[in-house]
Amino acid sequence: MSAFTPASEVILRHSDEFTQRRVLFAGDLQDDLPAQLDTALSRVHTQQYHHWQILSRMMGENAFYGLVATPEMVADCDTLVYFWPKNKPEALFQLENLLALLPVGSELFIVGENRSGVRSATDIVEGWATLNKIDSARRCGLYHGRLDAQPEFDAKAYWNDYELGDLTIKTLPGVFSRDGLDAGSNLLLSTLTPHMKGKVLDIGCGAGVLSAMLARFSPKVRLTLTDVNAAAVEASKATLAANELEGEVFASNVYSDVQGRFDLIISNPPFHDGMQTSLDAAQTLIRGAAKHLNMGGELRIVANAFLPYAQVLDETFGSHEVLAQTGRFKVYRAVWSRAAKAKR
Repeated sequence: MSAFTPASEVILRHSDEFTQRRVLFAGDLQDDLPAQLDTALSRVHTQQYHHWQILSRMMGENAFYGLVATPEMVADCDTLVYFWPKNKPEALFQLENLLALLPVGSELFIVGENRSGVRSATDIVEGWATLNKIDSARRCGLYHGRLDAQPEFDAKAYWNDYELGDLTIKTLPGVFSRDGLDAGSNLLLSTLTPHMKGKVLDIGCGAGVLSAMLARFSPKVRLTLTDVNAAAVEASKATLAANELEGEVFASNVYSDVQGRFDLIISNPPFHDGMQTSLDAAQTLIRGAAKHLNMGGELRIVANAFLPYAQVLDETFGSHEVLAQTGRFKVYRAVWSRAAKAKR
C-alpha cells in the first residue's frame, strides 16, 4: 500500500471536495488513501484483513475490519467513498449494508475501474440514490449522488449453500468457491489420501471446501483455517458447523496471526488482490512455510500452471514435485527436511 491505485488517483482529482466532509471509506480498498486524504473525519471499513492491518497502524480506531459495518463505525459520517470490487454480488452486499446505516442526504462517491463493472453501480443503488458520472480517467469512472432512501439490510438473506457429496458448503458474496468446487481445488483434493493424521493449516480457506472434504475422509486431522476475507472466515465457520466438523477459523494475512507448526499446509492461493495481479501472498506462503512445518511436514498447493512457483519452492525446500497436472493447473508438493533446513 504505497502507490495510489488508478481509482484513488481519480478521487485525488477531486480532493477539494472532501476537506470539510466526514468520510467513510469502504469497498475494495487497495492503498492508504483514507489515511492520506485531507478530510474533517476519515473512517474506513474493510472486509480485507491485510488492508486493515496497514490502515489501522495509520488510522488507529478509525479503521474497522469485519463482515459488516456497524452503526458505531458510520456514526457522524456524512459522505461515503466506495471503491467498487470486481464482484457485483459483493458490491450489493456491502452497499446495502452501508446505505442502511448512513443518514438520508449523505453524499455518495462510487469509483472503480471500468473493467470491474463499476458502470452497474447506477443500477445497484437505484431506488436509494441517483448516481451521475462526474469523472472518467485512468480507465476508471467516478459516480456521485445523494442518498434519498435507506435500504433494508439483512445479512442472513445473502447466505447461500450448495451440496458437495454429503457435505453442505455455506457461502457469502465475494467468497472463493461460492458457487461450487473450482477445478483447481478439485485437482488438489484428488491428491490427498484417506486416513491422513496430524495438524493441518488451510491458508486462504474460502468457503472451507478443502478442509471440510479433507476432514470427511481423514477424520483424525486437526484443522486450522485462515483467510484475509471476513466473508470467507464466516463462511468457513458456517461450513464446519453445518457438517459438525471441528476446526479453528480466524483472519490472518498468510502467517501473520498463525502460531505453531503443522504437519500439512494446504492452499489454493490467490494471485489477484482486487483487480490487480499479485503473487505476493503465494510467495509469502511458500517462503514462510519453513517456519510453520514440522520436520517431515509438507506444503501442498494448487496453482495456475503458468505461475512461476517452481523456483520459489526449490529455493525454500531444496526440491519439489508435481503431483497432478492439467492444462490449467499444477499441484505442487514440497517437504520440509533436515537437508532443506541446513541450506537456510
